[in-house]
Amino acid sequence: MKRLIFIVFLIPGLLIAQHTIKGVFTPAKEYNIALLYKVTPIISEYVANAEIQPDGSFEFKLDSTITKGVFRLVYAVPQEDYNFDILYNAKEDIELSFNSETGVSYSQSVENKLLSSYTTSMSMVTQSIGNYFRQNSGDTLALSSIFKTQKETQLSYEEAAEGTIALEFIKANKPFTPKKALDVKSYVSQLKKHYFDHVDFNNSILQSSSFLDEKMLNYVFGMTTKSLDDTENYKANIDVVCNEMKDAPNEVKRILLYDLWQQMVDLKIESVANYISEKYLMDIAVALNDQELLHTLILYKDLSNGSEAPDFALGHQEQKNIDGKNLLDINLAKTYVLVFWSTGCSHCLDEVPQLQEFMKSKNEIKVIAVALEDEPSKWNELSETYSEFIHVYGEGKWDNKIGDDYGITSTPTYFVLNKNKEIIAKPENFEGVQAFFEDSKKEE
Repeated sequence: MKRLIFIVFLIPGLLIAQHTIKGVFTPAKEYNIALLYKVTPIISEYVANAEIQPDGSFEFKLDSTITKGVFRLVYAVPQEDYNFDILYNAKEDIELSFNSETGVSYSQSVENKLLSSYTTSMSMVTQSIGNYFRQNSGDTLALSSIFKTQKETQLSYEEAAEGTIALEFIKANKPFTPKKALDVKSYVSQLKKHYFDHVDFNNSILQSSSFLDEKMLNYVFGMTTKSLDDTENYKANIDVVCNEMKDAPNEVKRILLYDLWQQMVDLKIESVANYISEKYLMDIAVALNDQELLHTLILYKDLSNGSEAPDFALGHQEQKNIDGKNLLDINLAKTYVLVFWSTGCSHCLDEVPQLQEFMKSKNEIKVIAVALEDEPSKWNELSETYSEFIHVYGEGKWDNKIGDDYGITSTPTYFVLNKNKEIIAKPENFEGVQAFFEDSKKEE
């Protein structure tokens, strides 16, 4: 009975037994809360949150139910941009500091200090190689010495990391090291050829971190071929990456390629974004029955520059030549500015009058204003102020088909169409509209 009582009291103690992840954010005033997730190949599982104190300190207490793996600490929004990974082996406390300029550093944690030290050491060797080639030095013995140091550094860290989670990253990051001195052209060629030699896209630890994503992005944006322009270079590099990950699960490929697609979208490189979706990502979306992703990819392609604008009825207008016609039916101008706005949007009430004033001297340009509204009374009154516009009432506001077809998530949103109603520009604001037409005039 005494033994049973001891066990009853021991079990809660075992569950409470814990390690901590604590640290300090600087400058403290820029941070409020930290979120901790355990990352798996497919999803990030929420673990805990911690308030960041006025002095920048925070602490997570992890009980014995929290198993080892890769964790992600999020410190701002959007979460996908403001985070860093932490290796947790369930055997040690972790202490770190984070600065918005210099990043994360560890004062306690064998695993994380080892990986940080490795990254720093290998970066120094890589810098030495770069300096050698930039100086056009002919001292091949010096270059061979640098390569020897690189090889020995890699080997020593692999041995030191035996039995740790960090070993998976150290092995995967093993660089190409030539056996003899090479000229810069040959070295770069071999570096590109052997870039993925040690990267296993099926490794669950790598899948549970940002490593594969960073490796992919560095290759796509960093490896260049002089005979190709940027667009073709990106496409060629994407083909290499996709071939390397061809045996990985579709869920992993979806995560990586969607991020790459989003990078191209953000950079406004539409042709490459559509290349990714049409050649790779759409098939993955179909295989996973991911209808939301498929819709996103198709909508982006349909709204890319050069695509015919989605058609819609212009409604009953006072002008007889457009009464009841659709967008694609009219032939009133060489260029059209399609603006989605709302009478309840302060930015719209600021920009639409500027648009009206700017267009007064533009005889060959017609503005089509689609108002996304909950009810028409204010629109009926205000639309008369812009009598030279073609007005369309978008009933239902955010649940309006025209707005959905154009992917509208905020107002005002602008599209510039040519006489054939093909999209030729998507300015972000009125200043962008103004700049587009001013630049077009200069080109003429």
